[in-house]
Amino acid sequence: MAAPSTAKPEPIIQYRERTAQFFTEGKLELSKGQTPLDMVYIPPDSFLMGSPEDELGRYKDEGPQHPVAITQPFFMAKHPITQAQWRGVAAMPQVERELKSDPSKFKGDNRPVEQVSWLDAVEFCRRLEKATGRPYRLPSEAEWEYACRAGTTTPFHFGDSITTDLANYRGTDWEYEGKTYSGAYGDGPHGQFREETTDVGSFEVANAFGLYDMHGNVWEWCQDWWHESYEGAPGDGTPWLAHEEDAEEKRVLRGGSWDFYPEGCRSAYRLRVAPDSIGSLVGFRVACGIART
Repeated sequence: MAAPSTAKPEPIIQYRERTAQFFTEGKLELSKGQTPLDMVYIPPDSFLMGSPEDELGRYKDEGPQHPVAITQPFFMAKHPITQAQWRGVAAMPQVERELKSDPSKFKGDNRPVEQVSWLDAVEFCRRLEKATGRPYRLPSEAEWEYACRAGTTTPFHFGDSITTDLANYRGTDWEYEGKTYSGAYGDGPHGQFREETTDVGSFEVANAFGLYDMHGNVWEWCQDWWHESYEGAPGDGTPWLAHEEDAEEKRVLRGGSWDFYPEGCRSAYRLRVAPDSIGSLVGFRVACGIART
């Protein structure tokens, strides 16, 4: 009889340490204790966008998996935009549309702003760009996934699974329209359902780029129009803005939320929503380009 193996199984959760480079946006007047707008440097590289066909919970719109070369470095917000940061920009001069100063359902200076549309998020970026002279914008969908993965190929930047000790999502089973969505993913455990947003950065494990809350808490808007697959998608990380004239107008959301099951918080998961839609599940984070030389 063979001796039992002493090899340790591969962990479903992996921890990586890395020093992040960032700058703090100084144009926002924030009070003591409010989270600053830290913009983390994201270096250029190539990655496989989308999910492999054997990934648990995969949807067809996550393929075909394809190489993308991020040729230009950029900065991305360390956290989703907070309510305090939102108020600071909402007080700046209007560019195209009005912004409510306090749109969120779940109140807290350091909680992510929510109930903001894609149109609102674009206005936020334009006001911040005008005030700072820096090219703030929403990330492209490819930039978002590249930044979320931070060099990983697993369903989550943590590894093959996720726990509610690491992110804010629905960790209990969910009955919806006759179907049960599990609060556990793969070999991972069930967890808690907090039923609301949490302060940004509450979970101390960042990804290898130094970004927090990339899985769960609030969905995050991207620049791109929605497409049903990646056939014809740009391969250089730029936003995919081409669309049929009669196409239904939708934009892309990424990352999952406090109210979503873990399968939908994967790095490759995509959601489509109208650009004027709002909800307590939806926020955003900003990106900032670097001048081409």
